[in-house]
Amino acid sequence: MKRDPRVLLDDVIEASEEIVEYTSDMDMQAYLESTIIRRAVERCFTIIGEALNQLDQQEPDLAARIINLRNVVDFRNVLTHGYHKVDNEDVWDIITDHLPILYRTVCDLRKEFV
Repeated sequence: MKRDPRVLLDDVIEASEEIVEYTSDMDMQAYLESTIIRRAVERCFTIIGEALNQLDQQEPDLAARIINLRNVVDFRNVLTHGYHKVDNEDVWDIITDHLPILYRTVCDLRKEFV
C-alpha cells in the first residue's frame, strides 16, 4: 500500500527527534553503557531507514534530494539483518554527525507540503 510522502517524512522527523531526546544528556560512554537506549535508538534508525526506503520507491525524485539516502537505508538493513555487526561507536557518530543534517533536510522537504 502506497503511503503519503508527508507521512513518511513525518516518520523520519519523529524518529529523529526521539533519538535526540533519548541521547541529549549523554556522551558516547553513557550511550555505550545503556543497552536500553541503544536498542531504542536502533529501533528509531530502523524506522527512519524504512520510511526513506519507501519514499525512494514511491517518490524517487523527492527521495533523491536526501543526502546519503542509500547509506541510511543500508544502515537500516544492517540493524535489521546484521544486528550482530553493529558497532555502537559508529552509531554514536551517526547520531552526532549525520542525524542533524538528515533531520534538517527532511524538515525542509516536509515544509514543501504545507
